[in-house]
Amino acid sequence: MTGIPLLIVFVLAIVAMILLISKLKVHPFIAILLVSVVFGLIGGIPLTDIKNDDGTTISGIASVVGAGFSSTFSSIGIVIIFGALIGTLLEATGAALKLADIVVKIVGPKHPELAIELMGWVVSIPVFCDSGFVVLNPIRKALVKKTGVSSVAMTVCLSAGLYASHVFIPPTPGPIAAANTLNVGDHLLLVMGLGALVSIPALAGAYVYAKFIGKKVKATDEAVTDGEIVQTYEELVASYKKLPSGFMSLAPILVPIVLMALSNVASILNWTGTVRTLCTFFGTAIVALAVGVILAIIQLLTSGMGKKLYDLTNDTLKTVGPILFVTAAGSVLGKVISSTDIVPFIKDNASALQTIGIFFPFLLAAILKTAQGSSTVAITTTAGILAPLMEVLGMASPAMGALCVIAIGAGAMTVSHANDSYFWVVTNFGGMTPDQGYKTQTAVTLVEGICSIAFIFILSLFIH
Repeated sequence: MTGIPLLIVFVLAIVAMILLISKLKVHPFIAILLVSVVFGLIGGIPLTDIKNDDGTTISGIASVVGAGFSSTFSSIGIVIIFGALIGTLLEATGAALKLADIVVKIVGPKHPELAIELMGWVVSIPVFCDSGFVVLNPIRKALVKKTGVSSVAMTVCLSAGLYASHVFIPPTPGPIAAANTLNVGDHLLLVMGLGALVSIPALAGAYVYAKFIGKKVKATDEAVTDGEIVQTYEELVASYKKLPSGFMSLAPILVPIVLMALSNVASILNWTGTVRTLCTFFGTAIVALAVGVILAIIQLLTSGMGKKLYDLTNDTLKTVGPILFVTAAGSVLGKVISSTDIVPFIKDNASALQTIGIFFPFLLAAILKTAQGSSTVAITTTAGILAPLMEVLGMASPAMGALCVIAIGAGAMTVSHANDSYFWVVTNFGGMTPDQGYKTQTAVTLVEGICSIAFIFILSLFIH
């Protein structure tokens, strides 16, 4: 099956998956795998591997499912484990509470949602949003206990802040790849400037929505009353006797971020030799977070809590296990979709959308994002489709080319749902059910996308 009928089946598959999870209460792992297999078979994926006469192989449904499942563990699996372990150790030593104190003192106790949103925005410039959320989640939880604000509002703000810079601002992989593909790689500062500018309405819209939805949805870690929150926080601080220093508390989070940022800088500036090799090695997400784990363990040892390391690690693995498997199921769905004819069909019929100007890259990226889950894949694929069309679309100038990159990024955040690993990271670490995830994570990414493209359209009226 291909063409319009396959698109209709895809829409029905997404609806069925949402109904299975939210209404029939089928576990997301089972629901996603079931929908993936059924859609894959309808979409033309064979039952078994088929070897062609030219030596190539068409993967069967079992191979596609296996490849999608394993890709999670080879890409972000260890990253999630290390990030969660850092969070556990920061909580055990009281470092997360110390960081919460620092943040509140900087922005004031009345604006913790804004503080965590801006923190996420900065962190995700050099770091993938999945990793950034896991690393910053302990601070979010501590701020909830410290200030008494809605846990859901804090989760939505952190997620939105991370997401905005992830799709808009190099050196994150998607925007920098799109810039090079669209021949504006020599104008990265312009892309970064426009990305930062367009982030403002996205963050503002997300902040307003977070404050609204925080009153409607309650997470499992939501406290009942302000009095209980203050009492719990004070009791926690007293139980540690003495909190770690600000520097030691920040090091397990800041050092991995700096290492990953240096790796991107080394790539952009074309550093060579041993310096480039070391920056690339230590800047790999797994290695950088491993360094963060080591620093957190050192902090645990200096706090006299070394004997708790085994139990803390074991508890972390028990917590992360379900998250990893549901995330892997989401990767299976993305792999199955990309193995059908949906993406080629969109590419072949892209000319029908060329008349809508700057909305064309936005819609194309949004369709690809919604279809296969990965923002980076949506960005790079859309850029590849648009590259030969830039002259036709009137976007051949450096300024319009850079704006096109940002429009693609806006589409690539619209929307995050069940086939996106980030959806499951935010939902699970935020203490929410999948149904709540649609109301929060999916909805806020829609808000960000709409606010962004509206502002991008206004800019396109003045940029040529």
